[in-house]
Amino acid sequence: MPEDTLFEFERDMATSEVAQYLRTVADHLESGDQFTLESGTESVTLTPPGRVEFEVEVERETSKSGDAEIELEFEMEWDENGADTGELSIE
Repeated sequence: MPEDTLFEFERDMATSEVAQYLRTVADHLESGDQFTLESGTESVTLTPPGRVEFEVEVERETSKSGDAEIELEFEMEWDENGADTGELSIE
Protein backbone atom coordinates (compact mmCIF):
# COMPACT_ATOMS: atom_id res chain seq x y z
CA MET A 1 0.00 0.00 0.00
CA PRO A 2 1.54 3.37 -0.98
CA GLU A 3 2.19 5.95 1.72
CA ASP A 4 1.25 9.62 1.50
CA THR A 5 2.98 11.89 4.04
CA LEU A 6 0.33 14.28 5.35
CA PHE A 7 2.54 16.17 7.83
CA GLU A 8 6.17 16.08 8.91
CA PHE A 9 8.07 18.03 11.56
CA GLU A 10 11.63 17.61 12.81
CA ARG A 11 13.65 19.93 15.00
CA ASP A 12 16.23 19.79 17.79
CA MET A 13 14.33 20.39 21.05
CA ALA A 14 14.82 20.15 24.79
CA THR A 15 13.37 16.94 26.23
CA SER A 16 11.04 19.05 28.39
CA GLU A 17 9.54 20.57 25.20
CA VAL A 18 9.05 17.10 23.71
CA ALA A 19 7.35 16.00 26.94
CA GLN A 20 4.92 18.92 26.71
CA TYR A 21 3.96 18.01 23.13
CA LEU A 22 3.44 14.38 24.15
CA ARG A 23 1.31 15.47 27.16
CA THR A 24 -0.89 17.58 24.90
CA VAL A 25 -1.42 14.67 22.50
CA ALA A 26 -2.05 12.32 25.45
CA ASP A 27 -4.67 14.70 26.88
CA HIS A 28 -6.52 14.78 23.54
CA LEU A 29 -6.35 10.99 23.20
CA GLU A 30 -7.68 10.50 26.72
CA SER A 31 -10.57 12.93 26.21
CA GLY A 32 -11.40 11.59 22.74
CA ASP A 33 -10.99 15.04 21.18
CA GLN A 34 -9.54 15.67 17.75
CA PHE A 35 -6.28 17.60 17.59
CA THR A 36 -4.38 19.56 14.96
CA LEU A 37 -0.65 19.42 14.28
CA GLU A 38 0.65 22.67 12.80
CA SER A 39 4.03 23.91 11.61
CA GLY A 40 4.36 26.94 9.36
CA THR A 41 1.79 26.61 6.60
CA GLU A 42 1.35 22.85 7.09
CA SER A 43 -1.32 21.33 9.30
CA VAL A 44 -3.30 18.12 9.74
CA THR A 45 -6.28 17.47 12.01
CA LEU A 46 -6.60 13.98 13.47
CA THR A 47 -9.50 12.23 15.17
CA PRO A 48 -8.21 8.86 16.40
CA PRO A 49 -10.83 6.23 17.28
CA GLY A 50 -11.19 4.80 20.78
CA ARG A 51 -8.76 1.99 19.99
CA VAL A 52 -5.58 2.14 17.89
CA GLU A 53 -2.66 -0.10 17.06
CA PHE A 54 0.29 1.17 19.14
CA GLU A 55 3.95 0.44 18.45
CA VAL A 56 7.12 1.37 20.32
CA GLU A 57 10.42 0.85 18.54
CA VAL A 58 13.99 1.51 19.68
CA GLU A 59 16.84 1.35 17.17
CA ARG A 60 20.59 1.85 17.44
CA GLU A 61 22.21 3.32 14.34
CA THR A 62 25.99 3.00 14.23
CA SER A 63 28.12 4.97 11.78
CA LYS A 64 31.23 3.60 10.09
CA SER A 65 33.31 5.53 12.63
CA GLY A 66 31.59 3.65 15.47
CA ASP A 67 29.47 6.53 16.75
CA ALA A 68 26.02 5.33 17.82
CA GLU A 69 22.67 7.11 17.86
CA ILE A 70 19.53 5.83 19.61
CA GLU A 71 16.15 6.36 17.97
CA LEU A 72 12.90 5.96 19.94
CA GLU A 73 9.66 5.93 17.94
CA PHE A 74 6.06 5.90 19.16
CA GLU A 75 3.57 5.05 16.44
CA MET A 76 -0.21 4.87 16.43
CA GLU A 77 -2.12 3.46 13.51
CA TRP A 78 -5.83 3.18 12.74
CA ASP A 79 -8.16 2.65 9.82
CA GLU A 80 -9.03 5.96 8.22
CA ASN A 81 -12.68 4.94 7.97
CA GLY A 82 -12.79 4.97 11.78
CA ALA A 83 -13.11 1.22 12.36
CA ASP A 84 -11.56 0.00 15.61
CA THR A 85 -8.43 -2.08 15.09
CA GLY A 86 -8.97 -4.65 17.86
CA GLU A 87 -7.03 -5.40 21.01
CA LEU A 88 -4.18 -3.19 22.18
CA SER A 89 -1.26 -4.99 23.79
CA ILE A 90 2.17 -3.86 24.96
CA GLU A 91 4.73 -6.56 25.54
